[in-house]
Amino acid sequence: MNAERDLAPLAPSVVRALNDKLYEKRKVAALEIEKLVREFVAQNNTSQIKHVIQILSQEFALSQHPHSRKGGLIGLAACSIALGKDSGLYLKELIEPVLTCFNDADSRLRYYACEALYNIVKVARGSVLPHFNVLFDGLSKLAADPDPNVKSGSELLDRLLKDIVTESNQFDLVGFIPLLRERIYSNNQYARQFIISWILVLESVPDINLLDYLPEILDGLFQILGDNSKEIRKMCEVALGEFLKEIKKNPSSVKFAEMANILVIHCQAADDLIQLTAMCWMREFIQLAGRVMLPYSSGILTAVLPCLSYDDRKKNIKEVANVCNQSLMKLVIPEDDEMDENKQSMTLLAEPTSQESLSKTEAASSALNQPLSFPCSSERIQVTLNLDGIVQVLDCHLHDTSIGMMTRIAVLKWLYHLYIKTPRKMFRHTDSLFPILLRTLSDESDEVILKDLEVLAEIASSPAGQTEGHGPSDGSDVRPGPVELHIPARTSQLSSSGTKGLECSPSTPTMNSYFYKFMINLLKRFSSERKLLETRGAFIIRQLCLLLNAENIFHSMADILLREEDLKFASTMVHTLNTILLTSSELFQLRNQLKDLRTPESRNLFCCLYRSWCHNPVTTVSLCFLTQNYKHAYDLIQKFGDLEVTVDFLTEVDKLVQLIECPIFTYLRLQLLDVKNNPYLIKALYGLLMLLPQSSAFQLLSHRLQCVPNPELMQTTDSTKQSTGFRRMTASNIDYTELLQHFEKVQNKHLEARHQRAGRAEQLDRRVVL
Repeated sequence: MNAERDLAPLAPSVVRALNDKLYEKRKVAALEIEKLVREFVAQNNTSQIKHVIQILSQEFALSQHPHSRKGGLIGLAACSIALGKDSGLYLKELIEPVLTCFNDADSRLRYYACEALYNIVKVARGSVLPHFNVLFDGLSKLAADPDPNVKSGSELLDRLLKDIVTESNQFDLVGFIPLLRERIYSNNQYARQFIISWILVLESVPDINLLDYLPEILDGLFQILGDNSKEIRKMCEVALGEFLKEIKKNPSSVKFAEMANILVIHCQAADDLIQLTAMCWMREFIQLAGRVMLPYSSGILTAVLPCLSYDDRKKNIKEVANVCNQSLMKLVIPEDDEMDENKQSMTLLAEPTSQESLSKTEAASSALNQPLSFPCSSERIQVTLNLDGIVQVLDCHLHDTSIGMMTRIAVLKWLYHLYIKTPRKMFRHTDSLFPILLRTLSDESDEVILKDLEVLAEIASSPAGQTEGHGPSDGSDVRPGPVELHIPARTSQLSSSGTKGLECSPSTPTMNSYFYKFMINLLKRFSSERKLLETRGAFIIRQLCLLLNAENIFHSMADILLREEDLKFASTMVHTLNTILLTSSELFQLRNQLKDLRTPESRNLFCCLYRSWCHNPVTTVSLCFLTQNYKHAYDLIQKFGDLEVTVDFLTEVDKLVQLIECPIFTYLRLQLLDVKNNPYLIKALYGLLMLLPQSSAFQLLSHRLQCVPNPELMQTTDSTKQSTGFRRMTASNIDYTELLQHFEKVQNKHLEARHQRAGRAEQLDRRVVL
């Protein structure tokens, strides 16, 4: 190669020195180049300057020979030093060949490239900012360099560049963000550390508002938060903490809606630190942005609800999740029930970006990304509550048997809250929710059952549940499934001699069309799941009596049981209801109402209960004792001689005797003192005594009757019809003859059913023997 011709204005000695393997000789050549360029600067000879840079770049820095490349790098740095403040005019030509050497396989050459670029940047200072992206890109690669010397050199260059950015007010943040967004997803620890360090620097510069672009990098930050290095995790925590402080200071300028889905995803992270941090952010977002977060409620609930059942190992996450849940619930207001779901607010701007599907269920995932995005401003923003998505998520969680108790309670609280705040819209979902709400009554937790009953009670009593054509008398005659919403066929008067009002279907202003459906399906639940009736039946009915009108509950259940085809279940259910009626403190008022039968309503209720109570002879007697119908109780006991006396029957008589000794029948025992006016009470008690075998109950009742004064007055005559008790009963205008006939009719059905069961059992035994 003819050096004098091809590489002029560089002297042949300079060219030879630049190609030398010794650093000292290359350094001497660099000093000569610096002197030469200074002369060209003094002469304002830009063409020669460009020519020198081009020669150093093409013939040396990009040469195939490693020593030539090293010479080219030191020569370019010398040019930059010679150019001084004018180096900004040639930065593109100076920087590009140096950056190319960043990818060289030789670690020493990569180090010299760092050194050369450091000198170029040090001279140019703020002039390098237009080339910041390419410099950042190169540095981000060197940050992960395996050679410690190269890494050390890149750190020096990095610090210099950070100083320049910090002191400048001309940084192009808009142009830098796409590169930052790309590099932030690097998995290399050193690259991540480099990225975080730059984010911290940019956050600290007052003139750079990185918060505006936080949605672009937030997902990457949370991913870096899960790094294995404690140092990187700590740096990322600091960066996220600074962002959160800034958000709290200037909430009006924050793009909450654009970051909501990102937080939802990371609130479900397996890493505890990521999950806790994301949950803390979500808590602040809900409290600061308010109803702007409502369109993302389904996604937020998908992330938050499972956390409520965490144990003490994740106590912090659980506590923050609980605050998120409570805060989000408060955002739902009655006005949401009035807004037209089909109308979108004029303030809406764009559709939020879908990040990825959630891990819970497909249904919950699809509900995450709502087609709404809101500008953040101090003005009141109109939003539309996506109730369908919320209900879908709540329904999925109720169906998931693996979720914890606290999550199930929270789901039920949400449903109750939605029925209170948005009843009109919620009743569109009632038919789909009703089966799972009924199944939840079988939950192991009493707290869950209590909340479930609150929801069902609200459904049954809300005025929004009044629907046309679905009342208790709609004439439906379809046989219901286990949890199907169904109204049994209404019949005409059961007996031509019955009094008005004996067809007792509940209908009061406080109950809606779903009340009767609820009662039907609750009884069907008890029928199909006898264990539930045995273990929780009384508990459920007693709680319902607190939440709803106790009279309506007993009225409707008695009415439904009157048509029950499974007579054995009807008898069991009547026994359960009777025990609750006689012993529960919640039914004190109802017992007082039945005790005197002073009003038409109380007499109507008695007749309704009586007809169903006939499924169980002993409970029928106890109802007569409660209502002070002592003569009719005596007449019923007289009929017991015609019944099939079984061990179960005698056990129930035994229990009735025990009940008579309880506080609930204090008034009955006191009436034994007035033998003249209560002869049938005494005769009825003696009738029970005669039914009992010689047992502890027999002794108990016998001792009680021995305390009755003046036994000779027990003989009754027609004159006793003038007694106060009898006058009260006749004044009630109840046809006791018809009621007695009904009792006989029902008991005959039970006798026939028992014989049929016995016959089937005998046939089965024969088949087994054969």
